[in-house]
Amino acid sequence: MSKDVSDEIPTAEAPAKRAPLNKYALACAVLASMNSILLGYDISVMSGAQKFMKQDLKITDRQVEVLAGIINIYSLVGSLAAGRTSDWIGRRYTMVLAAAIFFAGALIMGLAPSYAVVMLGRFVAGVGVGYALMIAPVYTAEVAPTSARGLLTSFPEVFINTGVLLGYVSNFAFYRLPVHISWRAMFLVGAVPPVFLAVGVLAMPESPRWLVMQGRIGDARRVLHKTSDSPAEAEERLADIKHAVGIPEGISDNEEVVAISRQSKGTHGEGVWRDLLLRPTPAVRRVLIACLGLQFFQQASGIDSVVLYSPRVFDKAGLHSDSNSIGASVAVGASKTLFILVATFLLDRVGRRPLLLTSAGGMVISLVTLASALHVIDHRPEGEATPFVVLSIAAVLAFVASFSIGMGPIAWVYTSEIFPLRLRAQGCALGTAMNRVMSGAVTMSFISLYKAITFAGAFYLYAGIAMAGWVFMFFFLPETRGRSLEDTLKLFGSSDGDADAGVEKEDGHGQKKSTELTTQ
Repeated sequence: MSKDVSDEIPTAEAPAKRAPLNKYALACAVLASMNSILLGYDISVMSGAQKFMKQDLKITDRQVEVLAGIINIYSLVGSLAAGRTSDWIGRRYTMVLAAAIFFAGALIMGLAPSYAVVMLGRFVAGVGVGYALMIAPVYTAEVAPTSARGLLTSFPEVFINTGVLLGYVSNFAFYRLPVHISWRAMFLVGAVPPVFLAVGVLAMPESPRWLVMQGRIGDARRVLHKTSDSPAEAEERLADIKHAVGIPEGISDNEEVVAISRQSKGTHGEGVWRDLLLRPTPAVRRVLIACLGLQFFQQASGIDSVVLYSPRVFDKAGLHSDSNSIGASVAVGASKTLFILVATFLLDRVGRRPLLLTSAGGMVISLVTLASALHVIDHRPEGEATPFVVLSIAAVLAFVASFSIGMGPIAWVYTSEIFPLRLRAQGCALGTAMNRVMSGAVTMSFISLYKAITFAGAFYLYAGIAMAGWVFMFFFLPETRGRSLEDTLKLFGSSDGDADAGVEKEDGHGQKKSTELTTQ
């Protein structure tokens, strides 16, 4: 993306004195984002459980590899369905559905008597993960005021990392139990959070943008007044949303349903796939490339391999006992969680691009360092490689820290910001699908990959992909800090923001007609 496109658009300047954080919007973001704990917990708990599952169920490395990564492929079902579901029943009830599905999956996995039943549980849990991963950042972005959108929209990644840490702690807490009980206890603990999450989500308001799309302008106004920094901002946000949906000025709260039904077809997501994939405008095409590219590089650079197989990496580096390798994995979770907090407080201060580029650069350096240290360990007697063992551990911690300050949270923040309103839910669903496909491909190939080209070779490969990601982000991702959600499409070449999300269509007489109302 050429930089001069964004240069032509005036950036919203941060006020000299930052407005205090809206506590109601903060509470909504926290409750919505807690769904993401489920994904983080599932990834990391599998890292410690796999060794005991292998012994108890008598399965092979290849079966472990498939079992560990297949949840990401299964989550495609949830992530793709979540776009339409959230347009149909709303963002809030979609989050309740996600928690309920994951609860069922955790129970099935924890009580499974065989590999086949564990695989069934992975499928059910994967659908729930897909729903949660897609809907949390969308809801948060739509509720958050512009001044704190980066901070609040990064919360899903904060809670993914919290889930990762809790999964590692669960591994450490239960690994001493008998083999046939330990891994089951690890999974069953994961059935507890969804119960509280479902109850908490019911106390949240619905997304104001979804409410406007349903014609409930009065309800949307009440939510916006609670989640905005000032009454003036609330009215401005409402006017922007109404314009994006296609509701003319002057429509009163008693007339909005009629206005929507007559002028704004597609309030439940009809025609979105056509406008996203079949006949997108140039601006929407660029948005889609930015979204899919960012989600591709976030996962293709190997983060889930490091998180999921960290005990194996540490064992290769020289930490051979269960307590040492699992203990080091807890340190990975702590580092990943700590540094995500750095990103949350810098997103709205320094912007998305600087953090993304710094993050990708740090990932490249740490991956090259890790690969080089493991290469040396491979070629030296164990007693002579102690400094490189320490270097390997430090490189893993640096890698997850680098990921957490940029690539981890900002991929979700950025994706939730750049799509126009009508395309947002299902556009984000496509981004989530790309993320899950790549995560599944990476995690299901890692054991085979390191056996074929060594651990060092695998991490050199990930370093090369991370470098390609840095180049992509530098040239294709404009800065979105300070823009309203209704304004970000202009960064990608649209002349009229959200109204440009549609395509010109012909009416029954062969005449072109405006899509500002009919497709928004």
